[in-house]
Amino acid sequence: MTASSEQSGIELKARRRPRRALRICAGLLVAVALLAAISFVARHALLREAAAVWIVSDAPAPADAAAVLGGGLEYRPFAVADYYRRGLVPKILVSNIGAGPAERLGVLRSHVRANMEVMEKLGVPGSAIQPFGSNLHDTYEEALALHDWAKQAGAHTILVPTDIFATRRLRWIMRRVFGNDAVVLVPAIDPPDYTRNDWWKTEGGVITFQNEVVKYLYYRLKY
Repeated sequence: MTASSEQSGIELKARRRPRRALRICAGLLVAVALLAAISFVARHALLREAAAVWIVSDAPAPADAAAVLGGGLEYRPFAVADYYRRGLVPKILVSNIGAGPAERLGVLRSHVRANMEVMEKLGVPGSAIQPFGSNLHDTYEEALALHDWAKQAGAHTILVPTDIFATRRLRWIMRRVFGNDAVVLVPAIDPPDYTRNDWWKTEGGVITFQNEVVKYLYYRLKY
């Protein structure tokens, strides 16, 4: 091999190196773009799966009573009114949570009164509704008060619906408080502004999910 041919070979290899590097970079860019596209398409499925793993739910069944806990005026009384109309429960209990300043001034309706009005408009007679507890501040106090009512009434099964992301915490604390004294069923209810299939599309859904994860861990550590 002559010196000129050797020089030509070296120059040819030198020209091929940047081309090979460009092909490798182009391939990497294509792979990254494909992964990004797959992640973008699959993210909805992953977020739905995350909710499905977190949410626990009991099917509504015949019970001695259904309970409306504090908050959730837009969906909790609607759910229990439906249970009453379907003949699943003869009685509805409403958590007697503490009154805020506006309620004490008479500017706003109390939690009990507001829930009663909703259910009465939905066909539940006032005689079938009663408050339970007194000045209840959180879910743990509500569980204790509901347990006291169940013991006094001799109740064996109670329906306590709640929003989808609170189900895990609520079912755990109810089982913790009730033990084997009674069965507490916790049906999961989709709030009006998001569902388990699109919760990440609203600020309320994202905030509620992350808050419930923190509250669940807090309850497990505290109680």
